[in-house]
Amino acid sequence: QVHLEESGGGLVQPGGSLRLSCAASGNYFAINAMGWFRQAPGKQREVVAAVTSGGRSYIGDSVQGRFTISRDNAKNTVYLQMNSLKPEDTAVYFCAADRFARTSYSYLSVAQNYDYWGQGTQVTVSS
Repeated sequence: QVHLEESGGGLVQPGGSLRLSCAASGNYFAINAMGWFRQAPGKQREVVAAVTSGGRSYIGDSVQGRFTISRDNAKNTVYLQMNSLKPEDTAVYFCAADRFARTSYSYLSVAQNYDYWGQGTQVTVSS
């Protein structure tokens, strides 16, 4: 089993930055790709970013140019750096991990393809 724990959420003003972290524990050798998703009230869960075990990264259209994803395999941790935050970025952010060595964005952008999920961390962008 794999346990994912997110941290780093909080309240930030528009234009500010936050860095989310997701640490994997347990049978983390079972993990290949990892991703970040978010879900705002009344909306579907959407992909924010994903990164393969080899470091290939993808960024969702809605956050392109503002967010970056990175991964430290030695620490079993994936990060989401969020800059130039907007009120519409307000959501619960979830970390996810996939067991399979798939690398295409079309696969990694679909929440149902992930096997493990964290509990989520709230990000609120407001003045």
